[in-house]
Amino acid sequence: MNKDERVIKEFGEEWLKYNYNKVNRDKLFKNFIQYFEIFPWNKINNKSEGFDMGCGSGRWAQFVAPKVGLLNCVEPSEAINVARKNLGSLKNINYLKETTENCSIKNDSQDFGYCLGVLHHIPDTEKAIGDCSKLLKKGAPFLIYVYYNFENKPLWFKSIWKISDLVRKVISILPQNLKKIICELIAFFIYYPLSKLALLFEKIGLNSSNVPLSDYKNKPYYHLRNDALDRFGTRLEQRFSKREIEIMLVKNGFEKVIFSDSTPYWCCLAYKS
Repeated sequence: MNKDERVIKEFGEEWLKYNYNKVNRDKLFKNFIQYFEIFPWNKINNKSEGFDMGCGSGRWAQFVAPKVGLLNCVEPSEAINVARKNLGSLKNINYLKETTENCSIKNDSQDFGYCLGVLHHIPDTEKAIGDCSKLLKKGAPFLIYVYYNFENKPLWFKSIWKISDLVRKVISILPQNLKKIICELIAFFIYYPLSKLALLFEKIGLNSSNVPLSDYKNKPYYHLRNDALDRFGTRLEQRFSKREIEIMLVKNGFEKVIFSDSTPYWCCLAYKS
């Protein structure tokens, strides 16, 4: 089956730890805009039904649900209960503790869908895209975000990532409590200083785009802690180029593929053909 039970369990524990229920909503909304700036809001309304595939704690669903008729939050881990609690005030959400391939949503029924930061943690990313495609109506928009392979970065930047990936492979197999401690240290001693260096560059008029972790320069420290665990705590991580993402989408029934020009890379929109 197209899932890794250990990865699902560990992400469930991550969202229990980082449930985002006390994070400043305005700052979180700015992050939401980063992902959804290319989403065609004019294509949906208060009668639209769609899905959030891999909803985690529901941090994006809280901004989408008020704009639509029904939002299906799909999450295979225990984080579905975190989402249920965080989104309790919203009455137009359906919670499904399911995976991409065993999803009970009716095929060809969804007016839109999105899957952010999930598909690169699934064994067969292309198949998971196909599973999402089956749920959508013809012409429905689908927004995804998957880790990119640093194709737009210099060689030295890619080399740093390769070293970090070796570190991830070691940390990710450690006992969970030890893993969390190490990721907290990474957030404090690596993520935070580099993000502030990027912010300093920006303030003095220098280009900060090639400073590692520059996307975090204006984000809360809570977010840095979460993403350090997300990045170094997972056993399964895949990265793709723009071309590879486009090919997977087209092969699974999508067209009109466009990519966001801003971080995070690669955020991508396509339409069910």
